[in-house]
Amino acid sequence: MPVNGKTQPSVPLTYRDAGVDIDVGDALVDDIKKIVRSTRRSEVLAGVGGFGALVSLPKKYRQPILVSGTDGVGTKLRLGIDSGRVVGLGQDLVGMCVNDVLVSGAEPLFFLDYYATGKLDQRVAAQVIKGIAQGCKLAGCALVGGETAEMPGMYSEGDFDLAGFCVAVVEKKKIIDGSKIRPGDVMIALPSSGPHSNGYSLVRKILERSGQPLDTPFGKGTLGDALLAPTNIYVKPILKLLELGLPVRGMAHITGGGITGNLTRCFPKGCAAAVDVSGWKRPAVFDWLQQQGAVEQDEMWRVFNNGVGFVVVVPRLKADETLAALKKQRIAAWMLGEVVKGKNDVVHYA
Repeated sequence: MPVNGKTQPSVPLTYRDAGVDIDVGDALVDDIKKIVRSTRRSEVLAGVGGFGALVSLPKKYRQPILVSGTDGVGTKLRLGIDSGRVVGLGQDLVGMCVNDVLVSGAEPLFFLDYYATGKLDQRVAAQVIKGIAQGCKLAGCALVGGETAEMPGMYSEGDFDLAGFCVAVVEKKKIIDGSKIRPGDVMIALPSSGPHSNGYSLVRKILERSGQPLDTPFGKGTLGDALLAPTNIYVKPILKLLELGLPVRGMAHITGGGITGNLTRCFPKGCAAAVDVSGWKRPAVFDWLQQQGAVEQDEMWRVFNNGVGFVVVVPRLKADETLAALKKQRIAAWMLGEVVKGKNDVVHYA
């Protein structure tokens, strides 16, 4: 039938003709349901498949306070996609969110993800979500749902993007906000697994300049192994410290901005950090990045974690007990330095 004087095409169009395959999306949801079951908590009433996830608060909390966080993986995605190593990116996504909410002393309760792509590859998407589930199990939280968006024309072939959202819960009287930190307290560092998910625009620039492929032998593996190591998730060892009653006065997740930009975020006015750089051996991947990129040391501190993934602040008299408790959990923690008088936006490296 002519419309506005023009004859319409006789062949009807479908969503698949426009680049969206509903059947592939439905098949992925079926795959996801199997993966999600492995992360389930007793508080989850309804998860994947409905219009919204239903989650109750754990009964052990008398005055529960919800703590939320959201993040992505950044341009580490580019390395993972190009090398076909995408499972670890899911753990990265969870780690970036749960490590942030953990700083308040909160227990991650549930997690949702957003996966967007131009053309849905069921195999790749399932691998990513498998990594997200693995991260959720490490954090003890439930993967209750998410969104898979197939958007033709928005992404180049094979590309996808990730975002995550986490909700945690903490007893009101047990919130850790750093207000009790005092000069003389000590900082204890927990190791990172590598750059985690920060600074990868610079990492990729350095990799391009070096001309070295990701399969270049490096340490006990390859350069790709070192650069794409999944983010460490600190939830269980930190919650164990709090369960033991150790007086943790403040915590910091060393994420984007490095030690310089994150360490003193939990400090009250009048407190600064004195970091003892002789206290640990920086992982070789950071030496490689600095050498290949001719990166100035101040820039290294501002961009990368340099081997420090998470920091707890405790009274000096509790330092040994804290280190012993972490060692018992097979965490190779060390004394990072001490809290000193000064502006809380200053970090002293010595």
